Amino acid sequence: MTHPDAAFFPVDFTPVPLARVRHDGWTADRQGKFLQVLSLTGTVDAAARAVGMSRVSAYKLRQRPGAESFAAAWDRALSEGRDMLCDAAMERALYGVTTVRMRIGGVIEVEHGPDRKLLASFLRLPPTRPGAAAAPGEPA
Repeated sequence: MTHPDAAFFPVDFTPVPLARVRHDGWTADRQGKFLQVLSLTGTVDAAARAVGMSRVSAYKLRQRPGAESFAAAWDRALSEGRDMLCDAAMERALYGVTTVRMRIGGVIEVEHGPDRKLLASFLRLPPTRPGAAAAPGEPA
């Protein structure tokens, strides 16, 4: 199932040419929907499942001859999706977690505030600058 907002995220790419077109294969429409969902979720597995395909078949499609436009759109969509996930995680880290402490007999404390573990993981990330290249061994 595709994300309900996927229609509002048009993707500019040339579909991968296929020798045979199967109704249950990587049609041009399915490729576009995959890229739309990828830009919303930031994960290849979720995007592939959303269009009824496997993660492995998505990577195989990306490697086919003539897939350069699809691969470039994939990279853009993945980056957009991961940026959105990072924004959501940062918002949760700073503002959005409720902790309920309980003992036998009931609730003893309810606290709302930052997700300290998630915030600590953000603080451990190396600082990034727009346009800066990743260090060797680090993901781009």
